[in-house]
Amino acid sequence: QDHAGEICDSVKGFDVIDCQHCGFKHLLPIPSPEALEQVYRHEYYSVEKPLYLERYREDLPWWNQVYDERYDLFEDLLAEEGQRILDVGSGPGYFLLRGKERGWQTLGIEPSAQSAAHSREMGLEIVEEFLGPQTAPQLGAFDVVHLSQVLEHIPDPKGLLDVVHDLLRADGLVCVVVPNDYNPFQIALRDTCGFEPWWVAPPHHINFFDFDSLTDLMTRSGFEVVRRDTTFPIDLFLLMGENYVGNDELGRSCHARRKALEMNLERAGMRSLKQKLYQAMADLGLGREVVLIGRKTG
Repeated sequence: QDHAGEICDSVKGFDVIDCQHCGFKHLLPIPSPEALEQVYRHEYYSVEKPLYLERYREDLPWWNQVYDERYDLFEDLLAEEGQRILDVGSGPGYFLLRGKERGWQTLGIEPSAQSAAHSREMGLEIVEEFLGPQTAPQLGAFDVVHLSQVLEHIPDPKGLLDVVHDLLRADGLVCVVVPNDYNPFQIALRDTCGFEPWWVAPPHHINFFDFDSLTDLMTRSGFEVVRRDTTFPIDLFLLMGENYVGNDELGRSCHARRKALEMNLERAGMRSLKQKLYQAMADLGLGREVVLIGRKTG
């Protein structure tokens, strides 16, 4: 493939280009599938994210609130009960566990041995593999496929979405969550506040999406985007002078404030207000993540 486009940043021997061929920003050179396989099967949680599980458990009441909101949306958008969901890159399994508690049929596909083992300890069914044309046929059909923090990591996101399209029943849903990188707040921090582009982290993040480029990619893979959403714009803290980049303690403190905001609004019965606020941010290209739900067409 002829990858070409304007260079946005150069970090650790990699360029980020705004690729005219792919329609989204990505690294050049693109890391090989072999190099990534070693990282995600064996190193990602032990080497890259050693505190991940401990933090996740600490945050679980907040995560379950996030997950309940997501499952409520799926249930509103689907025609019937008794749904089957596949979580791609299911990690420690808490998203699937929440679905199972709500009566969903759940399956995870996860290459990390540590994560798969943790999920199975909670009684979840996990296929310890990468999702691709070879592994997909054994999985069956689904009403929803959930892809959270996946597409930024893989060399061929279009290919993966094509596989997902084939796994879904007619009118099935895909939910894609990716970092909203190169958003206006990050650009302000890089261009006028002296920040390096900290969100460029080769080789782990290969692709960089915004709302429009991800919508375009999903449309080309046979999905109609039925909901655009985002998550709290954590970069606001950086603009307000709280520099958590590389400062774990401050980062956790900022995250705790974000959790408090969302859980207090939920307790006040204002989930709908918060959703409208975040959807308005998404319309402005803001928020830490791009969260899109697409319905299978064709």
